[in-house]
Amino acid sequence: MKNKIENFHDHNNCPIRHVLDRLGDKWSILVLITLGSKKDPTRFNEVMHEIGDISQKMLTVTLRTLEADGLVSRKHYPEIPPRVEYAITDLGASLLPHIDGLAGWAAKNMDAIAKTRKKFVSKQKAA
Repeated sequence: MKNKIENFHDHNNCPIRHVLDRLGDKWSILVLITLGSKKDPTRFNEVMHEIGDISQKMLTVTLRTLEADGLVSRKHYPEIPPRVEYAITDLGASLLPHIDGLAGWAAKNMDAIAKTRKKFVSKQKAA
């Protein structure tokens, strides 16, 4: 544990900061879960449809970021109309069990967190 804490102090080389910065946005984990649940490469519109409330621009930005980190692969087919498919990489798939653990923890504890948030807001309003 001490080595992990020491890594926090080097802002430029902290692996935790670098990874969480990329995965801590609103969409990256949802995109990884979506692609990780597919056996075959998935087209852009299918990913967008599965997530539901993501804009085309945000999905494009998120996919590019995940591709840059090697978590998602992109294949462009020079057809008319153009076809692009996305798939989770082995590196991205290796992250899925950790995402599943976090998602399970969130589902298990969301009621307790919601109650605590509500209590916190009530205290803030009273003060």
